[in-house]
Amino acid sequence: MDKKTAIASELLTIGAVSLQPNDPFTWSSGLKAPIYCDNRLTLSSPSFRTKLAEAFTSKILRRFPETEVVAGTATAGIPHAALVADRLELPMVYVRGKAKGHGKQNLIEGDVRGGQKVVVIEDLVSTGNSAIEATKALEAAGADVLGIVAIFSYGLVIGGRNLAEANVHLETLTDFDALITASIHNGVIAEEDLEGIRTWQQDPEAWGSRKFGEVPE
Repeated sequence: MDKKTAIASELLTIGAVSLQPNDPFTWSSGLKAPIYCDNRLTLSSPSFRTKLAEAFTSKILRRFPETEVVAGTATAGIPHAALVADRLELPMVYVRGKAKGHGKQNLIEGDVRGGQKVVVIEDLVSTGNSAIEATKALEAAGADVLGIVAIFSYGLVIGGRNLAEANVHLETLTDFDALITASIHNGVIAEEDLEGIRTWQQDPEAWGSRKFGEVPE
C-alpha cells in the first residue's frame, strides 16, 4: 500500500472521512454528497497526527524547499501548521476566515513580511475557494505564496478549475483516488458504487438532484 492510500485508509479508520453512496450526506451548503470529511478528528489521534506532520514536512521539503514561513488556514489548518513549522524551525502565521472586528482588525495573525516565501497548510479542499482567499490575503501582505498543501481534496472538477484560474498550486497528502482504493480494500464500499461516486465528483449538483436510489445516466 503506497503512502497516499495508507493515509486515506487511516482517515477512514478514525472516521475522519465517511462514504455513504446510497445514503448521502447533506453539507452545510445544502449540497448532497456520498462523502463527508472531518479532518479535525486527526488531532485526537496522537500517532496519526504525528504521521501527518511528518508527511506535511516531507512534502514541503521536497516540493517547496525554499519555504520561509508556514501559514495555516482557520481553523482546521492552524494546528497542523504549528506542528509543521515546529519541525521545520520556521515562523508560523495563520489566516482568518475574515478580519477581526476589533483591535487591529487583523486578517493575518503573526508576522509575515514582504517577499517571504510562504506555504499554506489546509486540512481539506473542496471548491478551493478558502485556499484561494487565504492565498490572496497573504499576497496582499506582500508574501510570495508557493502553494497549498492539504491533507485531502475531494478532487472536484470545479475545485481544480478554480485553483487553476487563480494560479494556485495544490499538493495533497492523499487524494480521492487513494480514498476509493482504500475504501474498496477496507470493504467500506462495493465496486458497483464507484460509478455513482465518480458521477458526483464530476458534477455534484446533478448527482444531488436525482432521487435516492436512482441510477445515474
